[in-house]
Amino acid sequence: MALHFLVETSSDAEPGDLVSLTGAEAKHAAVVRRLRVGEQVTIGDGRGVWLQGVAEEVAPARVDARISDRAVHPSPTPRIVLAQALAKGDRDELAVQAACELGVDEIVPWQASRSVSRWEGPKAVKGRERWATIVREAAKQAHRPWVPEVAAPASTGELATRASVERVLILDPSATTRLSEITADDRDIVLVVGPEGGVSDDEIARLTAAGAERVLLGNTVLRTSTAGPAAIAVLSVALRRW
Repeated sequence: MALHFLVETSSDAEPGDLVSLTGAEAKHAAVVRRLRVGEQVTIGDGRGVWLQGVAEEVAPARVDARISDRAVHPSPTPRIVLAQALAKGDRDELAVQAACELGVDEIVPWQASRSVSRWEGPKAVKGRERWATIVREAAKQAHRPWVPEVAAPASTGELATRASVERVLILDPSATTRLSEITADDRDIVLVVGPEGGVSDDEIARLTAAGAERVLLGNTVLRTSTAGPAAIAVLSVALRRW
């Protein structure tokens, strides 16, 4: 499989054109991935453009590739959104990484009432940037044409607002409807995953009052780091992505 790289801006390159990687991406290609002249590469812009080509010049400061083919992949629909509660340690980051590899289209950091980690002020900015970096690297590793968006941190009220236009599904071990029984419609699907202590009764009440649904993922209680990715796998089958 050809090595895959990302350019920072939307690419309008056509077959025969030369596309250059610079900065950290060029260094990663030349030093870490040890790309060599003559090797096949794929290059994406994270917004659907997918280029195939051959490396012509390789150096830590700049990598040039001659493009042989161009394709544009439409954004998946309906979209899968993960509202991931902030969690202690790196558990939320593990969830974000795996969710991106498995096909999530947007990630929303959720400040749940039982979240031990708190994103406030400058920490919220740094946290979102950290998640965006994780998403970008995971999307590149998974060879995804679209890099998922990391939204601004959301409150429970903001998730409830989304329930008016999107299908919000709360992963709840006490629910009776299984996620695997859900029939998808045209609405985007928002998966709500709680922190270590789970989604509180008040949060469930507020979200369901706004139209959210409680769904059961399985017969076991999963960690916050694995529940979201597992649910995305189930939905990927239901949506015939897999």
